[in-house]
Amino acid sequence: MNYNIGVGSSLIKLMEMDPKYRTIAYFSMEIGVESDIPTYAGGLGILAGDVLKSSADLGVPIVGITLLYKHGYFKQRIDENGRQVEEPYQWNPEEKLTLLPNEVNVEIEGRPVHVRVWVYEIVGQSGYIVPIYFLDTDYDKNTPEDRTFSWYLYGGDLRYRLCQEMILGIGGLRILRDLGYNNINTFHLNEGHAGFLALELLREQGYVDFAKIKEQVVFTSHTPVPAGHDYFPFELIEKTMSPVFVDYLKQMMPNGGVSMVDFGLKYSRFINAVSKKHREVSKKLYNTESIDYITNGVHSASWTSSNIQKLFDEHMPGWRNDPSRLVMAMKLKDDELWKEHQANKMFLFSKILERTGVELDAEILTIGFARRAVAYKRADLLFKDINRLIDICSGKVQLIFSGKAHPSDEEGKAMIQRVINFSKELSGKIPVIFLENYDMELAGLLTAGVDVWLNTPLRPREASGTSGMKCAHNGVLNLSILDGWWVEGWIEDVTGWAIGPEPTEVELTHYDESKDAEALYKTLEEKVIPLYYQHRDRWISMMKNSIALNASYFNTHRVVREYCERAYKVYQKYY
Repeated sequence: MNYNIGVGSSLIKLMEMDPKYRTIAYFSMEIGVESDIPTYAGGLGILAGDVLKSSADLGVPIVGITLLYKHGYFKQRIDENGRQVEEPYQWNPEEKLTLLPNEVNVEIEGRPVHVRVWVYEIVGQSGYIVPIYFLDTDYDKNTPEDRTFSWYLYGGDLRYRLCQEMILGIGGLRILRDLGYNNINTFHLNEGHAGFLALELLREQGYVDFAKIKEQVVFTSHTPVPAGHDYFPFELIEKTMSPVFVDYLKQMMPNGGVSMVDFGLKYSRFINAVSKKHREVSKKLYNTESIDYITNGVHSASWTSSNIQKLFDEHMPGWRNDPSRLVMAMKLKDDELWKEHQANKMFLFSKILERTGVELDAEILTIGFARRAVAYKRADLLFKDINRLIDICSGKVQLIFSGKAHPSDEEGKAMIQRVINFSKELSGKIPVIFLENYDMELAGLLTAGVDVWLNTPLRPREASGTSGMKCAHNGVLNLSILDGWWVEGWIEDVTGWAIGPEPTEVELTHYDESKDAEALYKTLEEKVIPLYYQHRDRWISMMKNSIALNASYFNTHRVVREYCERAYKVYQKYY
């Protein structure tokens, strides 16, 4: 990469790139930085990429660590029956990453597994570089089986996951040391997958002080659902890890196995949930008061469409590196904002026409729903009473869906199939489009191009959610269950609309879902549709509110500053 470095700043730039000046390492099982680097599955990975992008903009002394997945997550195709089909996603790392000469070993099942490393450099607004290191076992020094450990994200069985998490935690720390990062004092676990790095820290320090390890680790939990947490029985660990690591794991977690979340909770100096509501749920779930919260955000410059960016540049210069300036969005001109929104909408529709052959009408209210296809997110809630839906929305609303289900998630696949079946049933009454292969590029098109973003999770199972924040940056309004981030971002009829009651639950209990469907229909019929068609000036005012009140706060520049202040304990200049 080339940089324009002035004479007076060249020494500073060289110091910034020197590993000994980096003090924070950010470990994540997935990191999403580009659509063409398929090392992410959804919100967790894209959030990780956004955090590191904001860190580069702010000059935070951090590095990222993840695995390189040669086969990515998967490429999604929908067959003639509406069923998801997973196809391999082949990509060439040489086109995006640089292979480094460094190599380490991790002992797995009594043999050395060789780990090499690739680097991707994020260049911030001022030229500051944050490197992301991708760990790779797929080369000729390893056995054919061991080469597959860096093939699939969230693939394989429990043993495969354990091996991957050993490579990430143990191998990741060893690679950092081999690269010269010897002054890291904060290891941030973005979820528990890299928790085994604590074992490597113990090995480095002579297995003497668990408390000392705890003082070096920060842990972020992203899920309020116990089933989403990795748990490895000692029978499997004993077969897979070196005896010395097994011995110390038994001292650290003497209860028959290793929960990676419990590992993070027990051996971290700072623990956070990813929204205020998520903290309440997590405190109940884990029976502890020692959980803080830092509500998620998105990288503003990455998720604001190019034409909206130009509008912001003209009226709110400096917003890219200080998104809090978006609070001035109330001064945007109505006609200019609406013009750029309609341009985004027509661009999205042109892509839909290319993909599906279906032509949508840019004057019709368009509602989008796109996220990981899992049962609790209820993509099909809108179709609970299809006759009611037709009565309310026929001729007035068009719907766009997208999202992938995990290959082994039959409930998620069935939900996708139901949405597609409903689209056929509603043909000629309400246009319903399902777009295959949801990725970062498609997410950018949808979150800028629809009019309303729909979110319908079962309360209180949405830890945070970030897609609605991307929408807010483009003036797209949110219509959501009050869960996750929306509890904090929602002001009724100001930034968007709530579906159902204010949340009181802190446990994962079931309730009457028909009440949520009824609340959704009522809000569409009485608020959303009339406002869009009859009060365009008020609609545009809400678009401005969404930018000014939500985008100005729910961004990763604010998130990173909070981590710097409260978790990383780094210098004042970052916040």
